Amino acid sequence: MSITRWEPFSELMSLRDAMDRLFEESFVRPGRLLGLPAAGTVPVDIYQQDNNLIVKAAIPGVRPEDIDVSVVGNTLTIKGETKEEKEVKEENVIRRERRFGAFSRSLTLPNPVDANKASATYENGILTLTLPLAEEARPKGIKVQAK
Repeated sequence: MSITRWEPFSELMSLRDAMDRLFEESFVRPGRLLGLPAAGTVPVDIYQQDNNLIVKAAIPGVRPEDIDVSVVGNTLTIKGETKEEKEVKEENVIRRERRFGAFSRSLTLPNPVDANKASATYENGILTLTLPLAEEARPKGIKVQAK
């Protein structure tokens, strides 16, 4: 049996950190407790398929030419803008819930990708990015030889 030194102040600091985190998440960004993206951001799904990372982003109502996608290092950024329709006069509006304006979402990718070979498609409001894994991130087989 080993003896461990008890340091009461280290436990108090962790309690303080936990309380700070509780207040930040519950009062500043309530959606974060449910795992939802913050308002005005782009919800995404990321998964690996063969030697590619697939990123699907829901961006309804945006024209493909208004979407900007970039990869710098391991950071993927999706930017765009939804334009407001000016067909309806302000005094005739009963309810307005759709958001207009610029949006942006930056994500850290789990593996390095080869951005030069990436492709993007946009269909029915879903942006699909196919990002090939960089050569150094691909699994390598090592052949075992008998002696």
